[in-house]
Amino acid sequence: GSFIPSAERYNLMPAIDRWVIREAFGYLSRKINKIPCDEMTLSTCFINLSGASLSDESFFNFIREQRNIFKLPAGLICFEVTETAAIANLGEAVEFINDIRKEGFLFALDDFGSGLSSFSYLKAIPVDYLKIDGCFVCNMLNDPMDTAIVEAINQIGHIAGLKTIAEFVETQATKATLKTIGVDYVQGFGIEAPQPLDVT
Repeated sequence: GSFIPSAERYNLMPAIDRWVIREAFGYLSRKINKIPCDEMTLSTCFINLSGASLSDESFFNFIREQRNIFKLPAGLICFEVTETAAIANLGEAVEFINDIRKEGFLFALDDFGSGLSSFSYLKAIPVDYLKIDGCFVCNMLNDPMDTAIVEAINQIGHIAGLKTIAEFVETQATKATLKTIGVDYVQGFGIEAPQPLDVT
């Protein structure tokens, strides 16, 4: 809560994003090389990006260079950016996402639903996943309006051909309700708490 705003204020986020990408790509590369292919099941790795990186002209080339260095299948990686950051840098975001997806990477729009004109941007931003803002998910069992918003985002996402992900899922009851609604994936403490990676 304190670190990221300070890093954004002093324009450190592009450097931090680069560090995260190098570390994540290196980790995945080591895992791929350590485990025999017939025993390996790989899930998509989601990597958050800051809005500042979308405006960095050299950032896309950096990602492509790292992919070549670590020899990772591009489809293993899904980059994500918040709806607010994408809208604030809409032109750069659309160009960046198009370039990323041409390379085979996936892209997610994070915290969707928090903007004033969220649905109108879905036609402009070419993503693969839509992450439903946790502020609607965490209280949906007690607030019919939140439930209706989650249902609407899920339905619009599916009509747009996107997979949906609900954030902040903390109880089995919330998970069951989301399954009934038809949300594709869920994340949150009700599924698994964050854990450190075995980076060896």
